Amino acid sequence: MQKIFLGSDHGGFELRNTLKQYLQQTRKDIEIEDMGVPEEISVDYPDYALKVVKKVLKAEDHLGILVCGTGIGMSMMANRFKKIRAALVHNEFTAQMAKQHNNANILCLGARTTEAELAKKLVDIWLDSEFEAGRHTRRIAKLDDFLG
Repeated sequence: MQKIFLGSDHGGFELRNTLKQYLQQTRKDIEIEDMGVPEEISVDYPDYALKVVKKVLKAEDHLGILVCGTGIGMSMMANRFKKIRAALVHNEFTAQMAKQHNNANILCLGARTTEAELAKKLVDIWLDSEFEAGRHTRRIAKLDDFLG
């Protein structure tokens, strides 16, 4: 069964919980695991991004969703790891392209920049989109092999 790991800092706490509940209700074929933050207290976003990254790296079909205030910090932290392709998305097109062209294995969202209903839609688009492979496979291989 495919797994999605959710993580957030305090800024993304509420949106992460909303997405968790939404996914549990709508995606019965996917196991959802919440990696925290366990309560809305000030924490350092890199710590929670790292928890999700470690889980996503364990299996090719594992995915992650990270939420902070803007999504920027989470995406910056996650993308420091080989074979992680974290995409910060803002609209339907970027959510679709994140998977179709970039095969993003972590979706990053900003709780202060993305309304909950739009966030749900973006998650659905990302999950329902298929990686197109072809010419994109070569580019993904370059990303996955790069260790700066």
